[in-house]
Amino acid sequence: MLALGVAAQAAGTLVVTAPALLIPHLHAQGMPLAQAGLLAAAPTAGMVLTLIAWGAVTDRIGERIVIAGGLVLTTLAVAGAWLADDDTVLLGVAFLAAGMTSASTNAASGRVVVGWFPKERRGLAMGIRQMSQPLGVTLAAVTVPRLAEASGIRSALVLPVVLCAVLAVVCAVGIVDPPRPSRPASGGDAGAAVGTANPYRATGFLWRIHAVSILLVVPQFTLSTYGLVWLVTLGWSTATAGLLVGAAQFVGAIGRILVGFWSDRVGSRVGPLRVVAVSAAAVMAVLALVDVAHLPAAAVVLVVATSVTVADNGLAYTSVAEAAGPSWSGRALGAQNTGQFIAASAVGPGIGALVGLVGFAGSFLLVAALPVLALPLVPRADRSHD
Repeated sequence: MLALGVAAQAAGTLVVTAPALLIPHLHAQGMPLAQAGLLAAAPTAGMVLTLIAWGAVTDRIGERIVIAGGLVLTTLAVAGAWLADDDTVLLGVAFLAAGMTSASTNAASGRVVVGWFPKERRGLAMGIRQMSQPLGVTLAAVTVPRLAEASGIRSALVLPVVLCAVLAVVCAVGIVDPPRPSRPASGGDAGAAVGTANPYRATGFLWRIHAVSILLVVPQFTLSTYGLVWLVTLGWSTATAGLLVGAAQFVGAIGRILVGFWSDRVGSRVGPLRVVAVSAAAVMAVLALVDVAHLPAAAVVLVVATSVTVADNGLAYTSVAEAAGPSWSGRALGAQNTGQFIAASAVGPGIGALVGLVGFAGSFLLVAALPVLALPLVPRADRSHD
């Protein structure tokens, strides 16, 4: 279940990432950067529109059908982009549809992992599941730009089509929905209804975790979006900076696993989450110092900062699923991802404008304030239906 969840999510990440990596090819063909950027943003916009809806469907009918069916729809959407080729409008519609359909793997694959792993091993399992994002990004990075440059857009989209189609079949055969409590009949006992009650009305726990995650995702996407640009301003070549940024993503993936294992050992998600928030503020402040003082440790600090700023994802994701319970975790995870994607989409233009006003050092320092603001929002204790 863990392997299939990781594979499905990685395929969805590949689909969502591919349009951004087509920008150099599209620009070389004469498309303005603004228009190419709009195409690249289409899948993310599609995901924001449907994440909560896919979560609700998962709560209703189960993970296997949503993952396998969503991958079938994603295959058709990417095939539509393949047919559109150079038609910008149709390409944009197809990319939007691909984002809307690939969102199915986000909440559903997380639910499979949460459902099949006991609480004492769930943090580690979810840390491994979170590796699907860097795996998908890496797969897209090593294939899409080269194929597009060599043979055009259609060649670059063959792998996403084939991978989603194959995984749709494999997931339909291999995934087994985890057990979940049956919905109580009308007039049933009150205890049985606890697991199906709306967790957003019971306490503010989920709202607080969502808010914390929105604040903590800004440092993460600041580094993934502008880390390479920052290194280049320090005198690095684009190729070398790209290799370092890629390496930092893999170190960050390993960090997610270690933090998840740590949360299992201490029996808490919110405790490590609080430590990660403090650490994120510290590393962003150190990055600002490196920029101002032109310290030679830029590479090491960037790798550490990248690892720290992605470490909260698995903790928050697991915490949301445990607090929501099996009857609500699909919708809650959809809401969790929606908030993060909305915040992440604002990082590109927002931090870009901020760098233009106050430079990288000032921008890093201002971003460091967001984890500090998140600290009082982290709940004092975990909440779980286990």
